Amino acid sequence: MPTDTPWSVTALPPRDHLTVETAAGPADPAGAAVLDVVIPVHNEEKDLEPCVRRLHDHLARTFPYGFRITVADNASTDRTPRVAARLAAELPRVRSYRLEQKGRGRALRTVWTDSEAPVLAYMDVDLSTDLNALLPLVAPLISGHSDLAIGSRLSRGSRVVRGSKREFVSRSYNLILRSSLAARFSDAQCGFKAIRRDVAERLLPMVEDPGWFFDTEMLVLAERAGLRIHEVPVDWVDDPDSSVHIVRTAVDDLKGVWRVGRALAVGTLPLDRLARPFGDDPRDRAVGGVPGGLARQLVGFCAVGALSTLCYLALYSLFRLGAGPQLANAGALLVSAVANTAANRRLTFGVRGRRGAVRHQAQGLVVFAIGLALTSGSLAALGAASGSPSHTTELAVLIAANLAATMLRFLLLRAWVFPERAAPRGQEPAEALHHERETHR
Repeated sequence: MPTDTPWSVTALPPRDHLTVETAAGPADPAGAAVLDVVIPVHNEEKDLEPCVRRLHDHLARTFPYGFRITVADNASTDRTPRVAARLAAELPRVRSYRLEQKGRGRALRTVWTDSEAPVLAYMDVDLSTDLNALLPLVAPLISGHSDLAIGSRLSRGSRVVRGSKREFVSRSYNLILRSSLAARFSDAQCGFKAIRRDVAERLLPMVEDPGWFFDTEMLVLAERAGLRIHEVPVDWVDDPDSSVHIVRTAVDDLKGVWRVGRALAVGTLPLDRLARPFGDDPRDRAVGGVPGGLARQLVGFCAVGALSTLCYLALYSLFRLGAGPQLANAGALLVSAVANTAANRRLTFGVRGRRGAVRHQAQGLVVFAIGLALTSGSLAALGAASGSPSHTTELAVLIAANLAATMLRFLLLRAWVFPERAAPRGQEPAEALHHERETHR
């Protein structure tokens, strides 16, 4: 994580199964709430009561654990607060929560932060999503398999009924997320999501938007942090009387995409991966005979190396217009080496922040000097053998020399510039790897 940010992110606990056992067996479904379903509302006096009663009946019949339904009224000006209070008085597992400011994101953050239930969910008051998807939504969170779960109207198994306008807007929005923020989840806007409370405690302080973009921002940050997001295909029927203003919401969402994309680009969010204790994530384990992270590092190094080589060749051709081959080679290699070290530091070896950056660049320049000696030696040998070689021959020799220098550069970067620290006395190698990651954060 960036070391110059004010964030302080502690490790997430292991994903344990959330079943509460008693001496007589599993906990009574009417007991402490395992699930808290939040219904954010603003001026929904007409739809609120049928929604809550239908949801309460469904959970009482089908949900095997204790539950609670929380009506989050954010600044309604109609009879919604009175309806919510009456439902809370009549139904023992329903409570009402009043906020004096509008914003779905603000309502969810406030209620989720206040809740003690280990699984937190929300759904829209129109109940467009079929409730039979609720248990599949939260089951991976209860079992400990996943960190967040979302309903998806765009999965292959979903069955959706809605107008062409909303279909176009939804698919266009998700295409924008995939192209601009590299999002891999399929449906950001479906009002049917859940999160483990221990994850929410650490993730929600990073989410800034108080409105409709709140859950999209939460998903993007969770995905970038390496958290596991479970998707459930849903049956969904459009509510023709929905009060959502599509154009205004779309504009606000695009502003949010720009803000989050800029923050991720400049590294102001501490999102390498929200760390879990060693052993919960198999990527933190040392496997016998397989150096930790070798496959991923090779892929990253090859990608960075390919771009660096193209940059180097372009710079060499440019410098060669006004300088000799040795000077052009040294200048092109120096510029590309600095960029290569910075890119490998972040993308290949996962080192974030400014700590150690100067030392890494200095060591990278030593590696550059070795590569320079190899490529310059190749040019010198070519000149001695051919006298006045053609530009094409020079490039061919340089490509071959750079391939050899690239292999040597990877070994030196991995073993010397960005090494995995030796395990302290009494600590296993895999634990040392996790310790090294935490130190860089």
